[in-house]
Amino acid sequence: MSIGHTLLGLLESGPRHGYDLKRAFDEHFGHDRPLHYGQVYSTMSRLLKHGLVEVDGVEAGAGPERKRYAITDAGVTDVAQWLARPEKPEPYLQSTLYTKVVLALLTGRNAAELLDTQRTEHLRLMRGLTERKRGGDLADQLICDHALFHLEADLRWLELTAARLDRLAEAVRT
Repeated sequence: MSIGHTLLGLLESGPRHGYDLKRAFDEHFGHDRPLHYGQVYSTMSRLLKHGLVEVDGVEAGAGPERKRYAITDAGVTDVAQWLARPEKPEPYLQSTLYTKVVLALLTGRNAAELLDTQRTEHLRLMRGLTERKRGGDLADQLICDHALFHLEADLRWLELTAARLDRLAEAVRT
C-alpha cells in the first residue's frame, strides 16, 4: 500500500492535522497495521518537499506546533494517476512455502509434515478471519474476503503439492 497516496487521498476531503490523518488512516485501512505517528509526519514532510501538499495553517499549543496540511493541485493529479494505474498482480512464482518444500525434500526432511503443519496454520487463520468477518462492518468483510480467497488458493496449492509430493521428490533428486 502506498502510504503517501493514501494520505493524499484522505486530504482531498479537506485540510487535516497529522493526528487526524493517522486516525482516519487507522479507521479505514489500519485495522491490522496501524500507522505510526512518525511515519505520518515523515510522509507528510516528503509530500511537502515534492509539492503535493502545503501547510494550510499552524496552531500553537502546549506542545509542538500543529501543522494543518492541504493537498495541492499537483497532489490531486498524483492521486488520480495512482488510482487509475492498475496494480501488478503478484503470482508468487517463488514463494517461501515452495522453497521450504523443495529444501525439505533436498535435505531428507519430511515435506508431507511441513505441508500438514502449513495447512493447519492456514485453517487456523481462516477461522479467525471468518469470525472477524461475521462481526465486522462492510469494509472489514471485504478485507477479510480478500485474505480468505488468497488463503483458499494457498490451500488448493498445498493439497495439489501433497498429491504430487512423490513426483516432486523424484524430480528434485535428479
